[in-house]
Amino acid sequence: MGNKKNIFWGILFVILAVLSIWAVTSGGSGLTFGEMLDYLKSAKPVYLLLAVVSSAGFIWFEGEALLAILKHVGYKRRRSRGMLYSAADVYFSAITPSATGGQPASAFFMIKDGIPTAIATAALIMNLVMYTMAILSLGILVFLVKPGLFMGFSLLSKLLIVAGFATLAGLGVSFILLLKKPGILFGAVRKCLRVLHRIHLVRNPQKRLDKLVKTQKDYSDCVTLMSGSRMVWIKAYIFNLLQRLSQIMVTIMVYMATGGRLSGVKDLFVTQIMVVLGSNCVPIPGSMGVADMLMLDGYQQLFPKDYAYRLELIGRSLSFYCCIIISAVMVLIGYVLLKKKRRTV
Repeated sequence: MGNKKNIFWGILFVILAVLSIWAVTSGGSGLTFGEMLDYLKSAKPVYLLLAVVSSAGFIWFEGEALLAILKHVGYKRRRSRGMLYSAADVYFSAITPSATGGQPASAFFMIKDGIPTAIATAALIMNLVMYTMAILSLGILVFLVKPGLFMGFSLLSKLLIVAGFATLAGLGVSFILLLKKPGILFGAVRKCLRVLHRIHLVRNPQKRLDKLVKTQKDYSDCVTLMSGSRMVWIKAYIFNLLQRLSQIMVTIMVYMATGGRLSGVKDLFVTQIMVVLGSNCVPIPGSMGVADMLMLDGYQQLFPKDYAYRLELIGRSLSFYCCIIISAVMVLIGYVLLKKKRRTV
């Protein structure tokens, strides 16, 4: 948690965020912070409130998915813990390239809560499978419902959307293999341990290898237990689908709050899903810059330029930046309480 790399990625996240916001404000209508506040004051408060609730739903629903999986394998935890596991995933996924830091951070808190490493690993991989399936199913749906909107994107955006879909499909297959063929995962760990021993970074690797045998057995038993129930897979899929929809609904609620019409919701919904697909193929923390470009490219098909830039800036601020800040605060509180608990034991 105090790793220098995380500090580095955190600083890079702030720099990218500032640059992304500057690019949007300077390249569009020149909307200042004060003007944005005035613009929000004239918006419909009910829809803005729903946008904030939808943003919080991105954290809530992932927590529910993880709790459902853990409960099925015999580790029932409070909702507040599920929110912490999710917040850790959301925050560290946003500040690390290709979201590589999210699952380890979530596993950190699970393990500290007494959940075995093998169980936490299996639960997180299963959740990743369902998260990927949720995005892919939404992607297939929008291509069937409104393929014409895809053609309106620029060539670069089209390439990113197609590459994102292919990347997610590949990841989905990889995650399923990790569940069905645990030897792949643990074989890679064994090779890493041996390499680290050769370069004198790990001493007595046999002790760790012996422990790995038990971990692999626990992991396999957990996967077998999960595989035996369709209901836990269905629950995990539904919660992940709701998580993704809750984030998409943030921009739609902002659109409705700023004078949008119901007739325009469908096209905006489809555009948002294509943005999600396209932003999944770049190893940039939070897909910052890329997601903004895709949004602006898509929004300008639907709305005048000034409004497209304002919608992007406000929607992105609520759905991403505010969500990250909330997650960071939750992780910090969770970590401080954990350290306090250690000192009192």
